[in-house]
Amino acid sequence: MRPDGGDAVLTDWQHVHNVIIATEPLSVEEIRVRAHRNRLTATYHGDTLVGCSTVRPPADDRATATVIIRVLPEHRRQGFGEQMYVEALATAYEIGARVIETVVLASNEEGLRFAERHGYVEIDRYILDGDTTPFIDLRLTDTAG
Repeated sequence: MRPDGGDAVLTDWQHVHNVIIATEPLSVEEIRVRAHRNRLTATYHGDTLVGCSTVRPPADDRATATVIIRVLPEHRRQGFGEQMYVEALATAYEIGARVIETVVLASNEEGLRFAERHGYVEIDRYILDGDTTPFIDLRLTDTAG
């Protein structure tokens, strides 16, 4: 895994995000802004990009962090998501999270199953202006970090 910082990592992070969240593509400039407040990581198997993760630090009195894992479709079911999740969850707890949430695009059925297998339950569903596919907010039910 390579943490945020360099343009190559940001570009790779952008690629994964835009493949998986094609309804809300981000520019490199938008990602640079996010990188100032979030922990962005691109994950590789050797030199091959397999996914990216985001940890949004707690910014409220509930100490809620958001952990998002994205694995490119051709690299799913190979253990990469699990490794990325363990690292991102540890980071969230290290920076003070007591509550963990995630967000998954409703059309990403594999991502929803992954979240549910890890103990997340749906807490909200919403559609962004101009979109037709809902995003689903989920909360980890066992938050003993």
